[in-house]
Order: sequence, then structure tokens, then C-alpha cells
Amino acid sequence: MKISGIVCEYNPFHNGHRYHIDETRKNGATHIIAVMSGNFVQRGDTAILDKFTRANLAVRSGADLVIELPTAYCLSSAEKFAWGAVYLLHNLGVVDELSFGSECGSVEKLVHAMNKADSLAHSDEVRILMEKGFTYPRALCETLKSTDEEAAEIISEPNNLLGVEYIRALKSLNSDIQPFTVKRSGAAHDSMEDGNGHVSASYIRSRILSGESVDGVMPEIWENALRSGGIASLKRLERVILYRIRTASIEEISEISDSNGLAERICRSEAASLEELLDSVKSKRYTMARIKRVILSLLIGITRTDTETAPPYARVIAFNERGREILAEAKKKRKYP
Repeated sequence: MKISGIVCEYNPFHNGHRYHIDETRKNGATHIIAVMSGNFVQRGDTAILDKFTRANLAVRSGADLVIELPTAYCLSSAEKFAWGAVYLLHNLGVVDELSFGSECGSVEKLVHAMNKADSLAHSDEVRILMEKGFTYPRALCETLKSTDEEAAEIISEPNNLLGVEYIRALKSLNSDIQPFTVKRSGAAHDSMEDGNGHVSASYIRSRILSGESVDGVMPEIWENALRSGGIASLKRLERVILYRIRTASIEEISEISDSNGLAERICRSEAASLEELLDSVKSKRYTMARIKRVILSLLIGITRTDTETAPPYARVIAFNERGREILAEAKKKRKYP
């Protein structure tokens, strides 16, 4: 038995995800655990389908066991998102491998980029660029260009950057889980172009929300689920979000993870719509995803203390017969319920 873990959102599941699972099995995985975001995702948005539907369809599409990543970690930075998911896999005590997609397709290159980035993480150059309004990832990338252009290029890509965070989490936990990466195929992350059957989840979501067909880019079982189920949208939360912001204090927002510098900007906004609110708060230093994560954390009641302690248990939300075998094995070795 070789058990591989995949950190995912499947928002929604598409052919690129199927390719990743197939490549993971080709690498020897007999059983696959997916640690999946729940009803809210790391880009600071609602998942387009509810977590139970997505978990059930993930199992029917190639995963064997689906465990939910707690919402506090879903609505966090890439570092905390990755650490929470890797912590869950590590403490099951049975996972041999962590499989993830990346633009570079090389664990060795990711490790090299991580080490180079870590050596400059607290440098004066990074601090100066951040004072000029750069986001931390961009400031780090710009600083790295002067010493190692290849490493800078690697961490500039979103899936590579997340891969670095997975490797860093494994290292911090002193885990025996081995990293394995599959080179991303087809359209780039967040691309709105057709990638010959392998398109981005952003492209699919845009088509779904505009009522367009997704034939040929998603497994048929997912198309059926979309036709029969309700489609979620952040827009539906607009009124309650605006109400929550208007009744919140600067101190309350300041208690939210990643809210540094945002509390006053959010409270000062007199926006009459969610779109207007986001546009009024956004700047080159604060990404749209970060702003939306802070706003949703405020709405739900999540503060930075919720990610200062590790997830207390693993919540199983779907499994098949091979998933039962994973659970039986984990029962002997797991470090938490």
C-alpha cells in the first residue's frame, strides 16, 4: 500500500485535476487522500458547489478519502493554508507521499528556490520594497532576481509558490512524507483561455456563473451535479457582508489574520456594493484575494488565534472502499481523532 495525499479545492473538479490524480497513480500510489477546502476557498470566495457534493464527486473521480481542511486555514495565507493541510496528512500517520501540481515540475528546483528565498526573507531589500507598497511575495521575488533569476522565476508562479509552502511545511513538521510534483498541463493558473481540454478552474467558474456550457472540460458526472445543484456566489452574501463591515470596529478587524494595514481601509470605505468595496480597498500592496479572505473571516467570526493552534481532528466527508482501508490503517497510527 502506497498512500498519497493531495491538497485541493476542486472548485470545481476538472480534467486537469483528473490528470494530476492519474499521474499520482502512475507514480505508484495505490490509495489517495484529498485534503479539501470546505464551503470557502483560499482565493477568498465561496466554493461554487457545497463541500459534500464536491467531496462525493471527488471520490467518484479518483480520490479514495476526502478530509476537510478547516475554514480558518482555507481563509489564510498560502503558508498557513499549506501548513494546516500538511499537518492533517502528517498526523494521520499513514501518508507516504504528498503530490501537488507545479509549473516547473521539479521538487529539486522548488527546494532550491525555497532555500534561496529563505536566505533573503528578512533582508533590508525586501523590507524597503514592502515600504514602497509591494506585496511580500513580489518584494521577495524582485529581490531574488538580482542573485538567482531562475529561483525568482520559480517563486513568481502561483502553483510553484504553493509547492514551496508544502515542502516548507513538511520540513517544519520533520515529516517522513516525501514530496512529489506533477508538471501542470494546459492553461495557466487563473487563465481565461481554452487549454485544449485542460483549462483553469477560473475559466470554468466564469462560464458556469455566466450560464455557458462546460462540455468537454469537466468530467460528465460534474456536469450533472452542476445541472442539479445550486451554484454558490459571493455576490449572494453582499448585503450581509456590507452590514457586518458597517457594524465592525477597526480593533475587531485588526484581530483577523492578514489584516495588517487593511482594518482602517475597510472601515473607512463607504461603498454601496461589494464590488465598490473591494475596488476601494484594493491597492498594489493588498491583493483582492487577501482582502476577500479578511472580509469573509470577519463575516464568519474567524480571528488569527484560530490558526495559532493545529486542527484538533480530521473530519472525514467522503470515502470509498479504498478509503475504508486508509481509515483502518490510520486507526493504528494516527496521532489525533
